[in-house]
Amino acid sequence: MRILGIDPGLNTTGYGVIDFASREPRLIEAGVVRSKASGSASLAERIREIHDGVADVITSLKPEVLAIEELYSHYDRPTTAILMGHARGAILLAGAQAGIEVVPYAATQIKKTITGNGHAAKWQMQEAIRRELNLPSVPEPPDVADALAIALCHCYLSRHSSIIEQQQ
Repeated sequence: MRILGIDPGLNTTGYGVIDFASREPRLIEAGVVRSKASGSASLAERIREIHDGVADVITSLKPEVLAIEELYSHYDRPTTAILMGHARGAILLAGAQAGIEVVPYAATQIKKTITGNGHAAKWQMQEAIRRELNLPSVPEPPDVADALAIALCHCYLSRHSSIIEQQQ
């Protein structure tokens, strides 16, 4: 199974593609999709750039599943959640247009699955991803580590589900 993990952002969207055909996850590619700075492009243009960038990743790397972080909001920053919702919508559209399954995960579920702590710090996530994928250094920027964590979370949880189904 080839999984595309996405950490949505309006300026920087992290992505990571992991192949889970064998017993061990294998990193295919990871990086970021960037939109122009808010001063130089309209919101609509920035959303299009995110959509097109994610669509290009899907076309070139051919994942079977897109795993994405669910939208959450802190009560003191509702505008951030609204802007993030725009970016997330563009990403969901790219997945739907490609005809691949889209699976959302809560941030706390991702962190708990990868580190055992649902409130792990960014550096803990980066280090956990470095270890899980046997990387020489932690993934940078943190958006990339988060995207890889989302893909790994889907790997581990879907593997766990299929083991349970086989036992029944």
